[in-house]
Amino acid sequence: MPDLYNPDYLKHLCQKYGLSPSKQYGQNYLLDAAVIEEMLVAAELATDDAVVEVGPGFGILTLALAPKVKKVMAFEIEKKLEPYWEGLAKQYKNLEIIWGNILKKFPISNISEIPLATGQYPNGYKVVANLPYQITSPVIRLFLENEFPPTLMVTMVQKEVGERMCAKPGQMSVLAVATQYFAVPEIVRVVPRALFWPEPKVDSVVIKLRIKSQELRSKEFEKKFFDIVRAGFANRRKLLIKNLTPIVGKKNRPELEKIFTNLGLTGNSRAQELSMEQWKELVHKIQIDIRY
Repeated sequence: MPDLYNPDYLKHLCQKYGLSPSKQYGQNYLLDAAVIEEMLVAAELATDDAVVEVGPGFGILTLALAPKVKKVMAFEIEKKLEPYWEGLAKQYKNLEIIWGNILKKFPISNISEIPLATGQYPNGYKVVANLPYQITSPVIRLFLENEFPPTLMVTMVQKEVGERMCAKPGQMSVLAVATQYFAVPEIVRVVPRALFWPEPKVDSVVIKLRIKSQELRSKEFEKKFFDIVRAGFANRRKLLIKNLTPIVGKKNRPELEKIFTNLGLTGNSRAQELSMEQWKELVHKIQIDIRY
């Protein structure tokens, strides 16, 4: 395996292939083998696993994944790296590089077109990736919200983003509610900015998302759920009941107040104070009692 933890070697590769770390894609190369090892452990890999990676770059994670699993499918946007990966792909028969922007190739409604999501692998698939920071949120949404999600995701995100995804009541946000609706998030470790080249302006975390069962999901409920959640967070300075009144209708305000009381909420409750489960209870009651 090439010395991909050496910044001088990375600079050599960048020069050889006419590249520079792209600010547009938020590219920073990880220089610490211990972090990669912790990501592999967090992913709970088995020899018959299928793994999707996004943004393999020079393959510091890809080449660590390939010997451990049955299949690795990596999406890379930088076509200049084709000669680099042509040689490596011959060494790893279970590795497939797909060229292009995953967000354009597979919009949320069509992710089932990814071969790993068609039932070819009965245990499903996992996502393990050092996501470029500029596309972190849309790529995570792509996998969490689609009809054929992975069983597990392990990825690198900015520290602030990871902490918001794992927030507790009192610090909740739309991001936290959405993440916790689809998955159980856990911060595996903090990754200091000094462990990257070029060094980014912020620290990172490795986050693990254990995807919840799809059997209980309803597209109709999800739409109403997120409509109401977004309305609840529309103005964080306002009380929750005031934020929700327009979406349920003023004539239904008394019924909304009754729902709040039954759920142990008060007129002074704010959106950030509710857990994801409380949000689900609230939306369910609004759906039934107000017929929203």
